[in-house]
Amino acid sequence: MWLIVGLGNPGRKYSKTRHNVGFMVVDALSSKYSIPLKGKSKNFICGRCCIDGEDIIFLKPLTFMNRSGVAVKEAIRKYTNIENLIVVHDDLDLDAGIIRIKKDGSAGGHKGIASVIEIIGTKDFLRLKIGIGRPDRISAEEYVLSPFDKHERPVIKKTIEKAVDAIVAILEKGVACAQNKFHHK
Repeated sequence: MWLIVGLGNPGRKYSKTRHNVGFMVVDALSSKYSIPLKGKSKNFICGRCCIDGEDIIFLKPLTFMNRSGVAVKEAIRKYTNIENLIVVHDDLDLDAGIIRIKKDGSAGGHKGIASVIEIIGTKDFLRLKIGIGRPDRISAEEYVLSPFDKHERPVIKKTIEKAVDAIVAILEKGVACAQNKFHHK
């Protein structure tokens, strides 16, 4: 079974912010496969489906970004046969429109990833990073909690579609194939 977690912050206030692209990808997957996110605990909402013979859970933490690991750990405990984890998140060090698939590694300054690593006790999981660019005039904290500019929205929309395709490629053809296909501009 696969657990696909999109990181973000719950609530309307954050719904269109750069930090919520992980949520946006899970919403796009949910829409693509007509899987409502109805499963609920105090720490997450989720939906379940089967893609190419694989059981999949799409999950959005309700714990806020910096405590994402709490929701991931609860889901892993609840769905005990989870063999694969993909965490989808924003990345300041990638230009908008770029995605990267990476296994293992440090949190790279991302507090949501740091929380997942700390609370589940391993950094051995897939990350699908979505570039949001780095600000030049405001702090990183302020930037990630701001909405995409008008000129960025079409780029991010296409990037979310590309991220969905990358996840499907991981599920159907494996990580290496997905990396070969999606690791370029």
